[in-house]
Amino acid sequence: MIMVQAVEAVSAHQTDRVMQALIAGLEIEFGHGAGEALAQRFIEAEESDFLWQARVTERWLGSYGSAEEDAVELDRIAVLSRLDHRWFVAVSIVDGDGNAHGLIGRRQFRSEQAARQAFATAH
Repeated sequence: MIMVQAVEAVSAHQTDRVMQALIAGLEIEFGHGAGEALAQRFIEAEESDFLWQARVTERWLGSYGSAEEDAVELDRIAVLSRLDHRWFVAVSIVDGDGNAHGLIGRRQFRSEQAARQAFATAH
């Protein structure tokens, strides 16, 4: 049995359900008790993508000038995200197609209010 649920297809209040689905799928594949630890490692490894896709709101901060002179134009985007009962504010590097390429910074918050205050001043 394969369980797939796109993170970007759910609202901020449903992102915790995405985490539960990820854990359940990993437990099916690797056994009971392994899912939560593996899910955390998976999210850490793909943090940029998860925070971008789990965003509640975003704000364009400006262009991102990389050291390389690539043909790809990148932007700095502030994001407010909710994942696994936690709130995050991050600055994502995103291309014109909406694909995350990395994070400049990330902060975690216990409350939505604190996260929204940090998001308002992110630069």
